[in-house]
Amino acid sequence: MDHLPARPHTRHLPVRTHRGQGRTPNTGHLPAPNTGPVLAGRKACSAERAGKTLRLSQIASLFAKACFFALIVAGLGGCSSVPYAPKTAARTGSVHASTIRQMETSNMDRAAPILIRIYKEESTLEVWKEDRSGKFALLNSYPICKFSGNLGPKLMQGDHQAPEGFYDIAPAQMNPNSSEYLAFNTGFPNAYDRSLGRTGSFLMVHGGCRSVGCYAMTDYAMEEIYGLVDEAFKGGQEKVQLQAFPFRMTAQNLASHAGDPNLPFWEMLKAGSDAFAATERPLRVAVCDRRYVFNPAAAGDFNPSAPCPIGVDSTPIAGGPQPSREISASASAVPPSTRTVAYRTVDPIAQKIEESLRGIY
Repeated sequence: MDHLPARPHTRHLPVRTHRGQGRTPNTGHLPAPNTGPVLAGRKACSAERAGKTLRLSQIASLFAKACFFALIVAGLGGCSSVPYAPKTAARTGSVHASTIRQMETSNMDRAAPILIRIYKEESTLEVWKEDRSGKFALLNSYPICKFSGNLGPKLMQGDHQAPEGFYDIAPAQMNPNSSEYLAFNTGFPNAYDRSLGRTGSFLMVHGGCRSVGCYAMTDYAMEEIYGLVDEAFKGGQEKVQLQAFPFRMTAQNLASHAGDPNLPFWEMLKAGSDAFAATERPLRVAVCDRRYVFNPAAAGDFNPSAPCPIGVDSTPIAGGPQPSREISASASAVPPSTRTVAYRTVDPIAQKIEESLRGIY
C-alpha cells in the first residue's frame, strides 16, 4: 500500500475526527480511509493461514503416527538398526592394543580371516582367528551384555528370541551408523530357517546393551568386535561364519537338558560344533531335508526342503569326535514334521501373533 508524501511541518498534532464531517477541523488532513475492506482482507488471510497451519499440523500428526507404527513393527521383528546418526560417535576398526599383541603371540596376521561363536547360557561371544598354519584358534572372548528370550531358536517374528544356528555375515550386513552404536546382521533367517517357515528380521549383534531378539554387547566390546570383522573383510575374507549355540555343546550339557523339546535340534548343532573342533576350520554348511549337513561329501546346492541326495551326509572325520549313536538315533527318529523345535514362547505379544495365525496356516 503506497504512502502519502510527508508534509513540511515536523510536529503533528493529534487528529480528532468529528462524527459526520468530511474533514477534520483546522488540520487540512484527509479523513481516515475506510478500513473495512482491509480488515476483511486481513481476516481472510489470517483464516487462510490458520487453515494451512491446521493442515500442516494434521500432516505432521499422521507422519508421527506412521513413524510410531513403523517402530512397533521393527520392534516385533527384531532389534532396530536403522542407519541414522548413532547416539555416540562410533569409532570403527578400534582393535585394542592388547588384542594385537595376542595376535602376534598366537602367530596370527592382523588381516587374517575370523569366525564368531556365541553361547547363550554362558553369555559369551568368542572371536576365533586363522593363524599362519591355516588353523583357527581362539583370539578373544567378550561377555554378552544381554540377549533376548530363552534357550532355543527363533521361530517367528515377534517372539523376541535370539537366533541359534549357523549363519554368514557379509560386508553388506555391516552397519556403522546403527542406532545401537555399531551393528552387523546375523543373517537370520538362513536357508534352514526358511525351510521351516521361520520369520524375523533385523536380528543383530550390536552395542547399546539392550536387546529385542538380538545379541547386545557393551559399546566398548562392540567397537573391537566390529573392528575385527571389518579388518577381516578388508583383508579379503568374503564372509564371516557365525555359530550361535544355546550353551557349550558338550555331552554333559546336552544330558542336563535331556527333557527339553529342543534336544533334537541341539544335537544337530552339536554335530556342527564337533566338526569345527575336529578340523579347526570354518564349516561348509548345507541344508537339505530341512536339516543342517556339515562338510558334505557331495558338492553343489541342495534344496533345503527336499530329501538329501544320496551320499551328501556329513563326511566322517577320522580321529575326530563324532555324534554318539544315541544322539544320531534320537535325531533321525524324529518325524520330519516334528524335527523342528517345539519351543513355545511365553511372551504375550508372540502369543497374540501366534493365535491370530492359527486359522491361516
